[in-house]
Amino acid sequence: MKYSILFKEENEAIKERYDLAIERIELMVNEESVREPFRTYFQKMAAFVLMVKNVADLASRESLKDLALTELQGLNHALYEDIIGDNYHFSYANPSYACEKFGEKFGKLLSFITTELRSLIIYAYEGRFYEMTIYLELLIELYNYFEEEDEYTYKDVKRAVYDFMSDYCEVLVENRVRDLVDADLSYATDIIMEADLTDLRYLYQYGEYITDNELKTAQFLNSLPEEQITAMADTYTEGYRLGFIANRLDLSKKGYVNIRFQIGYERMVRCAIHNFKKMGLTPTIYRAANNSVNKLQHLKIGYHATSPNKQYDYDHRFDIGLFYDKAFKERKLESLKQAFEQYKQKASLYAGPAVIEVFGEELFAPEDKKEAVKLDKRQQKLYVEYNNEESFIKNEYLRMDEISFTIISYPVPEIGEDFNEIFAETVKVNTLESNHYQMIQQHIIDALDQGDYVHIQGEGKNHTDLKVKLYEIKDSTKETIFENCVADVNIPVGEVFTSPVLTGTNGILHVPKIYLRDLEYNELELTFKDGLVADYSCTNFGDVDKNRSFIKENLLYNHEYLPLGEFAIGTNTTAYMMGKKFNIASRLPILIAEKTGPHFAIGDTCYHMSEETPVYNPDGKEIVARDNEISALRKTEPSKAYFNCHTDITLPYDEIKEIAVVKKDGTRIPIIQMARFVLTGTTELNEAFDSKID
Repeated sequence: MKYSILFKEENEAIKERYDLAIERIELMVNEESVREPFRTYFQKMAAFVLMVKNVADLASRESLKDLALTELQGLNHALYEDIIGDNYHFSYANPSYACEKFGEKFGKLLSFITTELRSLIIYAYEGRFYEMTIYLELLIELYNYFEEEDEYTYKDVKRAVYDFMSDYCEVLVENRVRDLVDADLSYATDIIMEADLTDLRYLYQYGEYITDNELKTAQFLNSLPEEQITAMADTYTEGYRLGFIANRLDLSKKGYVNIRFQIGYERMVRCAIHNFKKMGLTPTIYRAANNSVNKLQHLKIGYHATSPNKQYDYDHRFDIGLFYDKAFKERKLESLKQAFEQYKQKASLYAGPAVIEVFGEELFAPEDKKEAVKLDKRQQKLYVEYNNEESFIKNEYLRMDEISFTIISYPVPEIGEDFNEIFAETVKVNTLESNHYQMIQQHIIDALDQGDYVHIQGEGKNHTDLKVKLYEIKDSTKETIFENCVADVNIPVGEVFTSPVLTGTNGILHVPKIYLRDLEYNELELTFKDGLVADYSCTNFGDVDKNRSFIKENLLYNHEYLPLGEFAIGTNTTAYMMGKKFNIASRLPILIAEKTGPHFAIGDTCYHMSEETPVYNPDGKEIVARDNEISALRKTEPSKAYFNCHTDITLPYDEIKEIAVVKKDGTRIPIIQMARFVLTGTTELNEAFDSKID
């Protein structure tokens, strides 16, 4: 079924309301019934709506594809112009500017409305007139309040926003669930499979902001021979298939794979779709969320393009705080449950995500604006509660113990003039020989399985000093603690990992500089007491409280604490030296970076909600360290068992003094000393360190 006809009936039913809303907004452009400075605001919002309306008209007539490349580029720039670069300083979407113009209360509220209205762009391209109409009606309702300035208060305006978000929460949440599990919602799939990918005008059919990253990536992939594209897609999809085999899951029961990628990689994705179809899997491809109800802070989950402005994304990461209370939390949970119940048959066929990540964008250190909406302590608690309850609902319908995933990464042209070489090197890293690494890593696992704990010590500016307690093996002939991770779900190859025992895991984890989920952290320090983050600090800002708030919001996800859910030792020295050679270590995605040294994940274990499912290493031994003292609470107090986050923090090899396994009798077995592998059977990994860097 073509995406364009899915909403025909719905669009016809809403047409009268839509036309009336457009007529009213056309009048707003020239009216003077609202006093300044609010008059200018509403006139600009009305002008923006009319520009988007023209896009919707073109899209509904399928005329967008007939525009010249320069016309499409001009339109794309116009739609995103106010938040690009320095323009953002004077945009109503900028909470600092909006508060300067309208005062703190109205400034935050109108900056939020400006941001929510930007979702109209996407609805226009997709022909979703119902969603467009409800947002236009909200704008008109707010305008009416400001016309009657003597009869309204700020509380009236805020209540209108609250009622809107509550009333339409069900629609927005249902859309998100359906996007995940219903392959008929094929907007992106249709572009990927039907467009002429050599004609770069196709990039502008998504409605996302298109930069040189997307254009040059598409051009570069078009320059590659078909055999290389096929090989890239095969690595990606075969990793997905092997994940089901490794975890002894039945792929034949599944019907849908959720593909996530950055725009520009369509040629590879098209090939991957053909591969998945041979496995019996149809793609669902949804875009990153664009409204406050469905967004997860500043993160892009789903297909997307380069952000027009990362500070804009960061400023609006907690916009939900304008209306988030207990009633809204319950309303959203109820909507989620209803949506999954409606699509439960499709949800049961969901096989899991297949993700193509990118890396190489300019590093971002956010400004922490006092005018940006934040969650208060009560809302933080509700936010955490929602995420926990959401995970149980998703597990009920998607069955996390029956799905798998795969993730692979490639660079974008923004990484610099060495893009072509870095791309080739990344392909090499992604296709390193798994069996060879498997044998080397087994030597590390054999040593770790003897240990009571692992002692990690930093070197130089890194003052990490941490003891990680290990699970006790009952039968060494059948059991192992660490998973031997090769290139299946988690590409590239190169790590061994475990779920640490929390009690007895103590010390300090310190990193002088690191980038986590697109955010920079300076002098990040976490103190662990019995496996829990007991204290934390960084030096991003001059204010201690701001630094703690930054970590709590973006690393602890508003939890009061997090456990150490994973300890791993990365073995991919080839990837490490790629970072050194091209001076891109700080830009490597966590997927690659975690393989370039020991890493520590705070949050849930790697076996989140599938702890009961046996997992085996290639040698046939069962990996028994799948639980910790907190995840074990799922049997008695499930609401306390999970945190629904997992963030890897990697120490590069050159910041390591020693990683040693310590046995119960105190004997130490060094694995890494002074940035080199010293354990027998692993020294071959040092060959990459000794290679010349041009």
